[in-house]
Amino acid sequence: MMHRAPPRRRLLANLRYLRALFKRFRTTLLLTVALFLGAPPIYQLRCQLPGGGTVRAGKALEHVYFLLFGQPSLDCTDDWVLTVFNLLIPPVGIALVVDGVVRFAYLFFAKHKSDKEWIEVIAETLKGHIIVCGAGRVGYRVVDQLLSMGKDVVVVEKREDGAFVSVLRDEQVPLLIDDIRSPQCLPRLNVKEASAIVCATDDDLANLNIALDARRFKPDIRVVIRLFDDDLVAKVRDTFKAEALSSSSLAAPAMALAALDPRIVHSFRIGGHLMVVSVFEARAGLPGITISEVRDRFGALALALRRGDQEKLHPNGDQLIQPGDLLTLQAEYPDYRRLRAFTGEAQPPIWSDNESALPALPRPTGTD
Repeated sequence: MMHRAPPRRRLLANLRYLRALFKRFRTTLLLTVALFLGAPPIYQLRCQLPGGGTVRAGKALEHVYFLLFGQPSLDCTDDWVLTVFNLLIPPVGIALVVDGVVRFAYLFFAKHKSDKEWIEVIAETLKGHIIVCGAGRVGYRVVDQLLSMGKDVVVVEKREDGAFVSVLRDEQVPLLIDDIRSPQCLPRLNVKEASAIVCATDDDLANLNIALDARRFKPDIRVVIRLFDDDLVAKVRDTFKAEALSSSSLAAPAMALAALDPRIVHSFRIGGHLMVVSVFEARAGLPGITISEVRDRFGALALALRRGDQEKLHPNGDQLIQPGDLLTLQAEYPDYRRLRAFTGEAQPPIWSDNESALPALPRPTGTD
C-alpha cells in the first residue's frame, strides 16, 4: 500500500516548488516588475494630453499593459523618447509574457501534469532525495518503502503504460517518462543533489549504464543495482563499489525455508550464516524463563513479545515469559531447530543442522 505524504509535508513541498519556480524565472519576473513600475512614471512625466492635462498613474499603467499586446491607449507621438518606448515595449512584452509569465503560470497551476519541465522543477526543490529507476513491481515496492520512511523520491520510467505509473501519479510521486540512458535524464532528476540512486529496471545492461552515468555526475552517490545475473553481483560490488543485489538470491532462502517450515516468516544471510525469523507460542519449555535466557541458551534474539492485545518491540531481557505469549525470534537456522526441539515441537525433516552437508547446486544463469 502506497504511503501518502502527510499534509504538512505536501505543504512544504509546494512551498519549495514555488520557491524553485521563482528562482528559475527570477529574471523574467524582475523585468516584468521593472517594466510595470518604471515605464508608467515616464509616460506621466513626458506625455502631454491634447487638452494640456497630465496623464494619471492608472492611465499610464493601462497604456503600458496594452502596449504589451501592440495596442497603445495614449497618443504620445510628439515625444521621441516615448516613441522609442512604444516601439520597444511590444517585442519585450511578448518575450516576457509569452515566454516567461505564461510558462510560469502553466507550471504553477498545472504542476500535477506529467510534464518533463515540471518534473525538472520539482527535482530542483529536493536535496538528499533518492532516484528510483523503473516503475515495475520492484521499483514500486522500493518507492513505497522509502515514502513510508519519510524520504523524498523521484521516479523515472521508460514506458508510459508501465504497470504502476498511474498509481504513482495518483499518489503525487514525481515521475518522469524518459529513456534513462538519455544524456538529459539524470540532470532533470537533479542527480547532483541526490543521496542515492536505485537501478531497479528489468535490464542488467541498462542498470549498469545508469550506475556509470550517476557516478559520472556525482562520484560519491550511493548506488544500488538490481541484477538478474548472479555472476555479475560480486564483480559489480568490487568494481563499482556499489550495492548489487540479485532478486533470485534474495528470494531463494525465503522460498526454500517457507517450503520446509511454514512457521518461518523471514530469512536472510549474513555472510555464510542463514538467519531465520519465526513466531513461537510459549507452551512447553518457554514459560517461566526470561528473554535473556532464550538469547544465552539458544542464540535467539527477541524482536517482539505479544501478550494479549499488547505488543512490545525489543522486550527487556529480564521479561519473564508467560504461557500463551507470542515471541518473534531471530536466530541462526541450526539454533532455531534446537529451540524447536526444546519446546517439543516437531522438526522439519528436510534439512540437517549442518548446511554444508547440502550438495552444492550450480549457479543459475539467465533472468529471474
